[in-house]
Amino acid sequence: MPLAIIQAGRRVRIISVNAGHGLQGRLASMGLVPGTEIEVIRNSLHGPFIIAVKGSRIMLGRGMAQKIIVA
Repeated sequence: MPLAIIQAGRRVRIISVNAGHGLQGRLASMGLVPGTEIEVIRNSLHGPFIIAVKGSRIMLGRGMAQKIIVA
């Protein structure tokens, strides 16, 4: 399922990133690669989409979050 629909407070693992090489490279530089466990900090209709990964908080656009497949 896409990361964009995960509720705040849940921990999930990245399965794949369905994006072009440019976006995959940018996400990889932030540590968002398959196998990485992340926690959704904030996911509301208004405001930023925020996740925690490897001790850092990252804000993602909704389009990016839609391309990250998690389980």
